[in-house]
Amino acid sequence: MKKILFLLLIITNSVTAQDVDSLFVAANNLYKNGKFEEAIEKYKKVEAKELVSTELYYNLGNSYYKLNKVGPSIYYYEKALKLDPSNEDVKNNLVFAKRLALDNIEVLPQTVLQKFNTNYLQKLTYNEWAIVVIVFSILGSLLFLLFYFAEVPSRKRFYFVTSIGSFIFLLASLFITYNQYNISKKNKEAIVFAEKTEIRNAPTLNSEIVFTLHEGTKVIVLDAVDNWKKVKINDGKLGWIIAEDIKLLNNF
Repeated sequence: MKKILFLLLIITNSVTAQDVDSLFVAANNLYKNGKFEEAIEKYKKVEAKELVSTELYYNLGNSYYKLNKVGPSIYYYEKALKLDPSNEDVKNNLVFAKRLALDNIEVLPQTVLQKFNTNYLQKLTYNEWAIVVIVFSILGSLLFLLFYFAEVPSRKRFYFVTSIGSFIFLLASLFITYNQYNISKKNKEAIVFAEKTEIRNAPTLNSEIVFTLHEGTKVIVLDAVDNWKKVKINDGKLGWIIAEDIKLLNNF
């Protein structure tokens, strides 16, 4: 019985994979023929099956960009970068998409450590840093075993020093992984989808409007009350926005 269920599972997964591939190819063909809205429908069907990829989000971003839909295009380019932070094509297209956004928000100056984190450490996701941790743990263990069994003094010293170095890098990469995970979990990023939305100083419609935002602007979600979200923008301003006016990038 278990074997039959296992075979059925394999067949089902195979059929699903073929279905997704055919949808993706069909969507690509529609995009090439300039049928962007129809292409989006196909891409969204692939997304609904939770078989996402950088290519899927990138193509969705391109499709929305062709339709001059700023919010969705920026949203999907940002989603693509979440999966592949070093993808240059996505980065370049995101720059063009952001030029269509109306809000020009100055970023607060960063400290040296913040710049180092943004420019270097965040080039890898926390999942990729976790792989680095595993690599250094295996490497350090192998070098220690070589040190333990080595008989030549010079080799013994070499293996000892390199194993210590590997374990130091292991601890450092473990700390970075934990830190990147916390940053990703705490910084719930979202994109404004409303054409124009008012940010208030309290989660009520009769509270004071402190500033306005437009479609495509990225915000950090800090808190939630009923159908309101407390957000922060790049220049440090805080306020409350109606939840349906934004769409979260993070899946937490």
